[in-house]
Amino acid sequence: MSHGFKQDMPPAGGYEAIKYKRNLPIRGPGGLVVFGAVAAVCAFGFWRVGKGNLEKRELKREQAWSRIHLVPAILAEQDRDAYRRQQAALAREREIMKDVEGWEVGKSPYNTARYTPSTIVVL
Repeated sequence: MSHGFKQDMPPAGGYEAIKYKRNLPIRGPGGLVVFGAVAAVCAFGFWRVGKGNLEKRELKREQAWSRIHLVPAILAEQDRDAYRRQQAALAREREIMKDVEGWEVGKSPYNTARYTPSTIVVL
């Protein structure tokens, strides 16, 4: 019984195999390489932070010692300034009170032998 059509058959030797496996190229470095790179960057960062901390500590030490060595000069300058201000205040007092009988320039108004620094600062 022939119907006039021919059934489609596979080619001789069969069809070639179907490639069902994924064929993806390797993209980028592996996980171990990435982990190693991150560890190296972190180690380098900690090393730089440690170096920075040492430098900061050394600068603080140097600044402290420079301040310690400058204290006598600053105190001497303050003493000279206080003496100059005191002499100027005495000169002003002498000029203002020159007409008052019995006025002693620079004498403390307090009746005590104890030293009392001036609490009024005239600039």
